[in-house]
Parts: sequence; structure tokens; C-alpha cells
Amino acid sequence: MSVLFPKVQKPREWDYRPIYYDEDKEARKDKKLARLRRGSFREEHEKNMTELRKKKQSKLVFWLALLGMLLFAFYIIL
Repeated sequence: MSVLFPKVQKPREWDYRPIYYDEDKEARKDKKLARLRRGSFREEHEKNMTELRKKKQSKLVFWLALLGMLLFAFYIIL
């Protein structure tokens, strides 16, 4: 590399491929996706809510058991 004439990198080439809009093809694609997704939001929501309820219930059982053990320990000590 020379001090007087530093090497300059070439700019990156841009490979542009135009995409043409086909209204009929997009409409078919949207209809197909709508048929596949019908009802999936509700099912996913209900599944997530049941998992959330299970987690909350298990946390509640843990804290109640811990509280019971602490009360038993204080009862034994006093």
C-alpha cells in the first residue's frame, strides 16, 4: 500500500431484481392464509391461558406449603 496513493475499495454492487405485483396471485395467497389461520388465535390464546393458570396454581401451592412449614416451625419453637 502506497502512502501517496492509498487503495480505495470499490463500492458494493447492487443486484436489483424488480418484483411485479400480481393482484390475482396476492388475492389467492391471502384467501389461502385466511383459511389456514381461522380460529388459530383463539386456540393459541386458550392454550397459553391454561399454561399460565397451571403456573399460578403451582406457585400458590408452593407459597402455601412454605407458609405452613414456617407456622409449624414457630409453633414447635414457642
